[in-house]
Amino acid sequence: MSLHPRIEQVTERIRKRSEKSRRAYLDGIDAANRQGPHRARLSCGNLAHAFAACGPTDKGRLRADVAPNLGIVTAYNDMLSAHQPFEHYPERVRRLARELGGTAQVAGGVPAMCDGVTQGRPGMELSLFSRDVIAQATAVSLSHDMFDAALYLGVCDKIVPGLLIGALAFGHLPAVFVPAGPMTPGIPNKEKAAVRERYAAGEATREELLQAESDSYHAPGTCTFYGTANSNQVLLEAMGLQLPGTSFVNPDTPLRDALTDASVERALRITALGSDYRPIGQLIDERAIVNAMAALMATGGSTNHTIHWVAVARAAGLGLTWDDIDQISQTVPLLARVYPNGEADVNRFAAAGGTAFVFRELLDAGLMHDLPTIVPGGMRAFCDEPRIEAGKLTYSPGVAQSADREVTRGVAEAFEAQGGLRLLRGNLGRALIKTSAVKPEYRTIEAPAVVVDDPKTLNKLHAAGALPQDFVAVVRYQGPKANGMPELHSLAPLLGLLQNQGRRVALVTDGRLSGASGKIPAAIHVTPEASAGGAIAKLREGDIVRLDAEAGTLEALVDPAEWKSRTAAPNTAPAGYDLGRNLFGFSRAKVSPADQGALSISCGPPSPEGGDWDYDAEYELGHDAAAAAAPHEAVDA
Repeated sequence: MSLHPRIEQVTERIRKRSEKSRRAYLDGIDAANRQGPHRARLSCGNLAHAFAACGPTDKGRLRADVAPNLGIVTAYNDMLSAHQPFEHYPERVRRLARELGGTAQVAGGVPAMCDGVTQGRPGMELSLFSRDVIAQATAVSLSHDMFDAALYLGVCDKIVPGLLIGALAFGHLPAVFVPAGPMTPGIPNKEKAAVRERYAAGEATREELLQAESDSYHAPGTCTFYGTANSNQVLLEAMGLQLPGTSFVNPDTPLRDALTDASVERALRITALGSDYRPIGQLIDERAIVNAMAALMATGGSTNHTIHWVAVARAAGLGLTWDDIDQISQTVPLLARVYPNGEADVNRFAAAGGTAFVFRELLDAGLMHDLPTIVPGGMRAFCDEPRIEAGKLTYSPGVAQSADREVTRGVAEAFEAQGGLRLLRGNLGRALIKTSAVKPEYRTIEAPAVVVDDPKTLNKLHAAGALPQDFVAVVRYQGPKANGMPELHSLAPLLGLLQNQGRRVALVTDGRLSGASGKIPAAIHVTPEASAGGAIAKLREGDIVRLDAEAGTLEALVDPAEWKSRTAAPNTAPAGYDLGRNLFGFSRAKVSPADQGALSISCGPPSPEGGDWDYDAEYELGHDAAAAAAPHEAVDA
């Protein structure tokens, strides 16, 4: 089927606005390609240092410079359940590369922190900036010019975007991302959330809470809810950067091992030393970025990617805006219900058809580009599922119909006509809301504001019985410049508890929420943030705030004259400079706004005229007409 006109429109808009920066990026790749494989240009001293620790076989191949050498960039540590399986991957990769006539070396390691451990803790203020540190560490890892392609071992929240930004800085190198897979199911996510809410109400003990958490997060592998980590995997597949069907195969299984081996083999085949050269910088164009966002909307994925993929696009010389993301979301239907926007975990999602089913539906409806990937066959290859047959990895077509209609559905019977996210606009600025996890009856609220600068204050107000029956919790000074934009998932149990009691509540913040957050209406990533003079700092206790996710508005219902005359309230939250936070002062001072990727590093070629992409006005010119049309007019026709 031909491409949906609105998907085509967004893609073309990104291409046009990015012409100069994209050209500059591709020129850099071409210059690197003309010089040939970089290892050949190393001096004898350089090369001797690089293979000094290798065995005779690898050393001979590296001396001769005729065999491909894979760089392994790993985010392994054994505190993260999702990354613990990577411990033995380098050994396996080196052995297989050697058997296939190549070589492989660990190029370097990158930090990998767990947001699940740092929720509500000072470490969360380092979380977003860790993405940029990972990008820099990736660049350092690849800086030796020893490699013909790279394998990236990473799964979780900021880690994959950081690896991806770093990989795009070496756009002339082919890249294959290699996941580790999710842990097997524990207790249902809904049951875990219920214990959290009971604990917030004082009805469960700490021991009960710890047992529920331990029964949920119980083994090696990615957490099983559909948060940022698992969204990462879907987006990588949607851009064609990891093998089809690799996202949700459990660790330490024959199929997982076979896919890892196949990833090594594929990386060896697509270097510049062969006839099937596929550098990452050429594969990741505006079509790949649109595919990632379409997959995010169709599956109801994490809001964090509205920040991360703006940064990823910029690393490839492309300008992606929240307006683009919003229009994609209004065009692509919701095809999956996975916790927190459903009750299933990612294991059940995979069993119901998973990415192969969702991608085929999107391709057939013209809602996703068919484009070159790291494997032959383009995106259509990602509509097949991996199997082990007679001890070998094979692929067969994915299910033609959903195997579980409570979890996945086709475009013709989608859960909702629009995707999982919505851009909000109004006199408070711009924000995003994850609508897929919020029941329709809760998507609009008009209530007085309870304004705090420290999230912990809200719990104290609740304990003192000082919260109104219905209210909008405004948590400000949580943006990138203020304190690194921590996730505020620790507020979810309290607000969810209050909503269960029949009270109308919502959250408005310039901070972030965990990819696991849902249920309550939350306008997050408010931009401009309070520390940058944003209007959220002008809100006062008791102001009436209206959040309407269906209409896409976020407003303080304050007399316009009074609103104009107000000044920003000062930040009353205590400043944190201990536990490593002092080391990121430069990042907080230099970071870009959330809608421009919250970048604290230089990333990709300069945007037009050295400024920032802001195409809000351009988008608005055609927005009314587009919004007036039925979401699936072209599909239904």
